Amino acid sequence: MIAERPVTSSLGSPFSRRSVLGGIGAGAFLAGMPGIAFAKEMGTSFPGLTKIINEYVADKKVAGMMAMIGFGQAQPQVISAGTLKLGGDRLVGTDTLWRMYSQTKPITGMATMMLVEDGLISLDQPLSDFFPEFANMQVLIDPEGALANVEPAKTPITIRQLQTHTAGLGYTIISKGPIQKAYLAAGLTPGRVSRNPIPGLDAGAPTPDIMTFMKRLSELPLVYQPGMQWSYSLGHDVLSAVIEKVSGKPLDQFLHERMFGPLDMTSIFYNVPADRAIDLSDNYAPFGGSLFSVDPGATSIFLDKPAFAFGSTGLVGTAGDYDKFLKMLLGFGKLGDVQVMKPDTVKLGMSNLLPATASTKGTWVANHGFGAGGRSGLGTNVSPAGTFGWGGAAGTSAFVDTVRGLRAGGYTQYIPSNSYPFQSDFPKYVYADLIGSAQAGAGNTSP
Repeated sequence: MIAERPVTSSLGSPFSRRSVLGGIGAGAFLAGMPGIAFAKEMGTSFPGLTKIINEYVADKKVAGMMAMIGFGQAQPQVISAGTLKLGGDRLVGTDTLWRMYSQTKPITGMATMMLVEDGLISLDQPLSDFFPEFANMQVLIDPEGALANVEPAKTPITIRQLQTHTAGLGYTIISKGPIQKAYLAAGLTPGRVSRNPIPGLDAGAPTPDIMTFMKRLSELPLVYQPGMQWSYSLGHDVLSAVIEKVSGKPLDQFLHERMFGPLDMTSIFYNVPADRAIDLSDNYAPFGGSLFSVDPGATSIFLDKPAFAFGSTGLVGTAGDYDKFLKMLLGFGKLGDVQVMKPDTVKLGMSNLLPATASTKGTWVANHGFGAGGRSGLGTNVSPAGTFGWGGAAGTSAFVDTVRGLRAGGYTQYIPSNSYPFQSDFPKYVYADLIGSAQAGAGNTSP
């Protein structure tokens, strides 16, 4: 794993995103995937996944949990259990709102690809073309060392690097040492957990407006030389600023006009409307076998307007709305009769966009590719061709498999996401049921 210093709270588990990437990560287990086409035809009730979801709820590891799985453009199958909050009487359903956190990144990534398609930006274009203050960046000689111990950046930051976490930027949930403290002091913390202080978690200064955010970020050194190292970062928040600068519209407005509106994604928000608070699930921190509410839905911080539309985190939505996004990816830019992106643009965004110079050794994405905000398959057993996806800090996970025409999302609300294995193992659960169904079906039809 990449070096990190998670912030430990008195609630127990460290607040890190070690397993935020949920992603695909099913490894050589997926070697049996060719049978899935048969499973699709025969149908499956996902018994293994259903059992796991029911056990999580019965054991009170979570208040509620849901999975939404579908093939091609067909309607998804929904598996759900539990309630929006412990002891509550409102059952998890298709109207339940989930904190997506870093599942926002693939959405921002594809929004950025829309500008590439429009010819307004290119993947290898320098960030300084849009924000000149990033033209002559300094880089820490030691990523954890003194801020004054720097050297000049050898190459410019590019759009490709921002998409793939290789721009050399830091992240308060990953970085440590003086640069982490500097980010906290400058409010370079685009992410929200609770309106109440969480013991042991330094929330930092308030996050400023997006242009002030960019100015402050440009004044601090990079953690790595651009293009050389995969390191989880603020890249998609910077892309939020690029989208606003180039399109003339804030990210949330751009998404509404170019993606959410056309795809009829009517229940996805940066600022949850007051009349939808009843649908917002509580978010919990597991500790010692119990759950502590860190953000009750009724009074959630997501009912407040954020400093800006964070490109890396911040969206709250239903599983059904995120499924429409996944369905669009599976349709290579098309959902039903609506085409929001060209097929080649979507395929490029889901492909491996990592710079040839970038190392992923020892990181979350070692032996995988990385595309427009999500991990992408390289065509190996460890990294199956056609797969693309990412997860969120509250235990969610979503991916598509374009080779097998599969899309899947798993939803619950606990933080940190590595408290349980649900996020990291979700793809394994899905494929295990599909492979088992295919094998059973083949056995039933054999002479």
